[in-house]
Amino acid sequence: MKSSSRPEAGFTLVELLVVVGLIGVLAGISVMMLPGAIVSAKADSGAARVVSVLRTAREQAIGQRRNVRVTFTPPNQILVERVKANAEPGPATTVIRSVMLEGGMEFRLFPGIPDTPDAFGNASASAFGLANTIAFTSEGWLVDQNGDPVNGTAFLGKPNLPLSARAVSIFGPTALIREWRWSGSQWTH
Repeated sequence: MKSSSRPEAGFTLVELLVVVGLIGVLAGISVMMLPGAIVSAKADSGAARVVSVLRTAREQAIGQRRNVRVTFTPPNQILVERVKANAEPGPATTVIRSVMLEGGMEFRLFPGIPDTPDAFGNASASAFGLANTIAFTSEGWLVDQNGDPVNGTAFLGKPNLPLSARAVSIFGPTALIREWRWSGSQWTH
């Protein structure tokens, strides 16, 4: 004997269509936002790589008791070299590390994007005042070729994508490193 008081288990066609529709809308939104999120992630990764190289170079200068020179080479290379002491034989510098920025990131300035709030200058993609070379000292300072503390900023981004603009600024006397990101209207931490 069958009981007619027990309802059938399962979903109605309307319920299934509503769920499929919601999934479709969420997938559409995700697909539209994904390219911007990828660009932002690559830009953040490039800036983090610059910060990491700078911090490591400073630590090596302190640990090895030698100046460590950092050179930003366009479009996307950072060269880290130990500077020999005057009494040491051999070449003037020894390459410690050569790092390439990945994900299409380059050292670059974007037209119309101002200097960071640190205001160390933005005359070039790697702006360190009048310094021809910069190096971390064994005391942890960032100095120019004359041994004077120097402040500066390295700007980076992906070509033709101003929202990928990032900057890394360094305060010479303490080697404080700040990472900046362009929001479309201002620099933020």
